[in-house]
Formats: sequence, C-alpha cells, structure tokens
Amino acid sequence: IEAATVLWGAGVQASPIAKYLGAPLDKPGRVVVESDLSVPGAEDVFVAGDLAHVEQNGKLVPGVAPAAMQEGAHAAENILRRMRREATLPFRYRDKGSMATIGRAAAIAELPRLKLTGFPAWLAWLFIHILFLIGFRNRILVLIQWAWAYLTFQRGARLITGEVKYGRQK
Repeated sequence: IEAATVLWGAGVQASPIAKYLGAPLDKPGRVVVESDLSVPGAEDVFVAGDLAHVEQNGKLVPGVAPAAMQEGAHAAENILRRMRREATLPFRYRDKGSMATIGRAAAIAELPRLKLTGFPAWLAWLFIHILFLIGFRNRILVLIQWAWAYLTFQRGARLITGEVKYGRQK
C-alpha cells in the first residue's frame, strides 16, 4: 500500500509462564491477582509488574514502570508480612503522572496538579529522568551525552527509510 506515512504498532502479551500458575488469566495472558497481589488459591505466590492484572477502582492499573515498581515493593512488603504471620495489605497504585517527549525540545507532562506542554514539559522530562538515574557519575554522563546530541542535532529515533515499491521496504 503506497503511503506517505507508515506507522507500526504492536500489542503487549504477557509472559507464557503465567499459564503454569494455574491462576485465572485475562485476554493478554496476565494473572488476575487478588487485591494484595497474591494469586487466587495460592496465597504465598505474588505477581507484580507486566504479568499482573491489577484492578483499582474498577480500572486496570497501567502497565508502566512506575506501577510495576510500586507493585514490586508492595509484594515484597506483603511477603515479609506473611513471614511474620501478619495480614497482608491491599495494593494501592499512586499515579504520579505521565510524561513523553514528542520532538526536539517538545514534550507533554500530565502531573497530578500540573499540565505542561512544549519546552517547559521537555525540561521537566529531562530533569526527572536525570534525577532518577542512580549515581552522580551516571547523571553527569547522561546529561553530557544528551546535551551533545541536542547541540549537534542528532536524531533520537532510528528510522528505517528508503524507497518503497509495492508496499515493501527496499
């Protein structure tokens, strides 16, 4: 199909290991967990991250890294509670917002009490990503690399381009 713009998208499928748990799965293959992230019928087994189907207030918790990190920390705490013979606690996802770069010095940021676009959002994205890197040296190195890429107009995306004939890449 001849087109001026070609976009590619892919679905997300959970790891096939979920099938071996014998737990209920959703359509993409995630384990439908209890509110404390345990597997139904296997109270000493916890699932977090991309493999967990977690609902909160009737909505699915998004499959993003911040949610997975919160789930992992919560599952670890519930495992410790089980080891101390204490009751587990239900998981509560805290949405800290979303950010994405959409071009050179352009981004969007939707934070709980603030929405930014354009250059201010791009600066916020840059600052937050640098802040979450581990170690001062890593932060400085990444900042230098990003600054060099920005100043030399290097492209962040690696695109496959070329002449298209009969809908196929040459």
